[in-house]
Amino acid sequence: MIAKKILIAPSLLSADFSRLGEEVRAIEEAGADWAHIDVMDGVFVPNITVGPLVVRSVRAVTRLFFDVHLMIEDPVKYVDRFADAGSDLITFHMEACPSPADVIRKIKDRGKKAGVSIKPGTDVSVLEGVLGQVDLVLVMTVEPGFGGQSFMEDMLDKVKYLRPRFDGYIQVDGGINRETAPKAAAAGVDVLVAGTAVFGQEDYAKAIRELRGT
Repeated sequence: MIAKKILIAPSLLSADFSRLGEEVRAIEEAGADWAHIDVMDGVFVPNITVGPLVVRSVRAVTRLFFDVHLMIEDPVKYVDRFADAGSDLITFHMEACPSPADVIRKIKDRGKKAGVSIKPGTDVSVLEGVLGQVDLVLVMTVEPGFGGQSFMEDMLDKVKYLRPRFDGYIQVDGGINRETAPKAAAAGVDVLVAGTAVFGQEDYAKAIRELRGT
């Protein structure tokens, strides 16, 4: 497999929501590859964040690739809304639906890239049946729901398991910073989601370069 450039996807969960459009433009100018948008419903995870209207509003101010992470129950019901809002990649949780194939098919039918994610407590083997159908696998390196948690380094064992079996993008989300980013990259990760490691810094461009290792 050809090695991929490490992509940095700042998580808007850590942005200043009082000036969200400016924040999105700032990370684009700073060299971010993707914008990671966490969608939480207060049911699948114990927090509530944004919906399609917010995705649509920030879509209007940037050309960044929108990496939309659905941490919601019954995601198939919402694929159309997030596709219409301007998502480029829609990732859903294996734990959130009885038929992952139906969600993947719906995402693909809308012409979007499809991703699947698993929580820390979920065995990586549950992904075996969908690896040939998706563009990205997101391995959560914290419990989903809130930003600012500590990186679970043992989750990189899942990445190492997936890397020889999956030619698409492998992404990690949670606790990524200057110390943990190189460990994730060495394990075979392609896309690093970073919240406070970007939005919590004075110089976004410098923070992104440091995470990328350049």
